[in-house]
Amino acid sequence: MSDDPKRIVRLAQPTFPDLDLDAVAQLLGSGWLTNASQVRAFEQAFADYQGVEHAVAVSSCTAALHLALLAHGVGPGDEVITTPFTFAATCNAIIHAGATPVLVDVEPDTLNMDPNRIERAISARTKAVMPVHFAGHPVDLDALLALRERHGFALIHDAAHGAEARYRDRSMAQHADTACFSFYATKNLPIGEGGMLTTHDPEIARTARLLRNHGMSTDAFDRHGDAAAHWRHWDLARPGFNYKMAELPALLGRGQLPHLPAWRDRRAAVTERYETLLSKVAGVRVLGRRAKVTHAHHLFVILIDREGVERDALASRLKANGVEVSINYRPIHELEWYRRTFDWNRADFPVASHAGERCISLPMHPELSVADADLVVERLQALLEGW
Repeated sequence: MSDDPKRIVRLAQPTFPDLDLDAVAQLLGSGWLTNASQVRAFEQAFADYQGVEHAVAVSSCTAALHLALLAHGVGPGDEVITTPFTFAATCNAIIHAGATPVLVDVEPDTLNMDPNRIERAISARTKAVMPVHFAGHPVDLDALLALRERHGFALIHDAAHGAEARYRDRSMAQHADTACFSFYATKNLPIGEGGMLTTHDPEIARTARLLRNHGMSTDAFDRHGDAAAHWRHWDLARPGFNYKMAELPALLGRGQLPHLPAWRDRRAAVTERYETLLSKVAGVRVLGRRAKVTHAHHLFVILIDREGVERDALASRLKANGVEVSINYRPIHELEWYRRTFDWNRADFPVASHAGERCISLPMHPELSVADADLVVERLQALLEGW
């Protein structure tokens, strides 16, 4: 196809179709800029969307993961099983809770945690299992829920990629003791920064709300908002954190939330086009997709298995040719601090290690067109053939 050679195809593109500037102006003049009525309305809307009782808005998914671990009583001496093929925040939250991350290798087709390896990693110290639904594809939850039934660990989902993901027609939040979601600028519901913790358990929600606000017994909106009839002192129930969400991101999130299903369908159409075109490109492998899942299509990841092609060099050339790409991910066990601290090496997790040196994430967002996908594959194929 012919096109402007200077045209850039963006990796991600946030959009705000229902942004009400009058509502923004009203918010800015309200006197309440953080953790007030907009946050509470967003929490309720997100809980309804996920089909759970409680949602707790926080400053990031990392904060949600940290609070989820603490709310489930995870701390020093405990182990949390997770994947090496994830962003550093997953393991960082475990470290900040005082626990020890235990990694299990991934499946070669989905790059999700291999359920056949999880049971071998369970010990008397295992307090939680934290799956990551890589790229928006749910893990094998039949196997994972059966393991939880046998061993009694807390199931805490890192669902940063999976706001729209479903397994057997139920959300990740419905399949978890606690699930954590990301609203970072490149995510499927992008509000800049922000996260959400969801749960059916009122005590987990209560603890998360307490800890996100320094451990204070009441927050400012309860003490000083329109519904506050009398002066109330606060007390410190336990030392907590400043993990609150601001009002403006919550307003943005409420406007975007109704669009998630349609945006997911648009990304699914682009995924189908990518897969059709890439099936004809030698040395490029796309990830698999299992039955029983609704894929969130957060990322479109390919693996470069072409002799002589160095992945990092290819990523640089794609960028130079107007195609923004990313690497998701360098595995946890290859990051300096974790490698040094736990003496992990590539041979411990061979599938994740192989994927980590060959993966590239191509552009994927709801503003991407099928014609954009054609252009991305055209430029990728030209680079590979000219290597």
